[in-house]
Amino acid sequence: MFPRPTGQSMQDRRIWEHPILKWDRSKSVKLNYNGQEMTAYTNETIAAALYAAGVVAFTRSGYLHRSRGPFCMIGKCSQCMMRVDGVPHVRTCITPVDDGVLVETDNPHDSEYPTPRYELKVEKQEVSYDFVIVGAGPAGLSAALSAAPSGMRIAVLDQSPYPGGQLIKQTHKFFGTKESFAGTRGVDIARNLVSWLKDYQNVEIYPMTQVVGYFPPEGVLMAVRADGVGKYKVMMIRANKFLVAAGAMERTLAFPGNDLPGIMGAGSAQTLMNVFGIRPADDVMVIGAGNVGVIVAYQARQAGINVKAVIDILPKTAAYLVHAAKIRRMQIPVLMEHTIKGAYGKDSVESAVIYQVDKSFKPIEGSEKEIKVDGIWMAVGLSPSTELLEKMGARIKFVPELGGYVPYRTKYLETSVNGVYVAGDASGIEEASTAMMEGRIAGISAAISSGRGTDSMVEERRKAVEWLDLFRESPDYKRIKAGISKVLIEEVA
Repeated sequence: MFPRPTGQSMQDRRIWEHPILKWDRSKSVKLNYNGQEMTAYTNETIAAALYAAGVVAFTRSGYLHRSRGPFCMIGKCSQCMMRVDGVPHVRTCITPVDDGVLVETDNPHDSEYPTPRYELKVEKQEVSYDFVIVGAGPAGLSAALSAAPSGMRIAVLDQSPYPGGQLIKQTHKFFGTKESFAGTRGVDIARNLVSWLKDYQNVEIYPMTQVVGYFPPEGVLMAVRADGVGKYKVMMIRANKFLVAAGAMERTLAFPGNDLPGIMGAGSAQTLMNVFGIRPADDVMVIGAGNVGVIVAYQARQAGINVKAVIDILPKTAAYLVHAAKIRRMQIPVLMEHTIKGAYGKDSVESAVIYQVDKSFKPIEGSEKEIKVDGIWMAVGLSPSTELLEKMGARIKFVPELGGYVPYRTKYLETSVNGVYVAGDASGIEEASTAMMEGRIAGISAAISSGRGTDSMVEERRKAVEWLDLFRESPDYKRIKAGISKVLIEEVA
């Protein structure tokens, strides 16, 4: 077995009192980690259970053998991979815990894989649907709900065990209009969308299902569905219409020590706190004072975590006033025109050094300050997940205003590939409200182009497009609107 990362301690970091959230811990199970037994709960993933016990270093880097801990907690990075029941390189952040599961630190240098604890089982399944949606976040669920009345057979695929995407992490109430669920918390919106979809027998949601390939000539999507560790079903899926609503990946910054365990994306911290009820740290610094940064700082306080500071290199926060005002009232220090010089610690982060910058973003001499923290959360932007769209042949362009590489699309969200749609952060980084509205448009459009639409659906789509156009007239959306214009496919009348 590869040597266990040092500096670990068995403790309970679970949140037992919260002003908004509750977690079902009625059924406990036992987990064996590197020979030590610990308690977990059936609604937790392996990574969440380990973090709850104070384990922050999950693996080591392949070259320098530096300790590594989870960064994204949504299955898109490799820093949570461990050996589970003898199976190497398992993404523990999206693998539910089972009673008696054996978890070991992985060895990236293993030349021979160990013998799995149980016999590996791989089945093959060929299925057909009218409409396949990749991603069960706000865009994907909204698309399924909008297309469902058409009677199309719909499949929604997501690699996470829990549908809802970013919504299941959000404790704040949305604002805006009735169409954008104003006054409802994100966690409740997700719960409602999933509940409403259960009324449709023609919609199937496949959790723990990852798309791994696409074969253009036949239009076949290849996905792997996990039914526990070592039990996989390879699905070959044919469909007339596809929607890619795969979300986005959190960005990081380059600075000394940026790979220390305890340094993670803001979304990762939200997953631990709000989905699983676990404190990722006791004292934290947030980098980025936009909406995500100030919201996660507010949520940290709700979870009983001390937020030492929120820092941002820009002179002015980009967060909405309603969000920024919350952390001001909590007297959380917000240091604008500051950035991080480095993070320090032996086996996990123990402190950070920050400094102030001038108008040219250069360090101001003598402004360095050390902050003692055991967590640094990165809220420095997202990059759209467009890898599948590229494999499907969609025309892609780098658009800074939209967060990176995004596909060309019509106003009805159809890409340059006939029958392939895009919605949500995969089409450009915005927010959950616009993602849900884009999903609605894409879902209805898929139904209409399949000849399954109705007059009421045509009218609903018109109103949704109108809502989006009006929403993007806001001065805050000037850049977004300019970015969309660069990849908009003008339809021939």
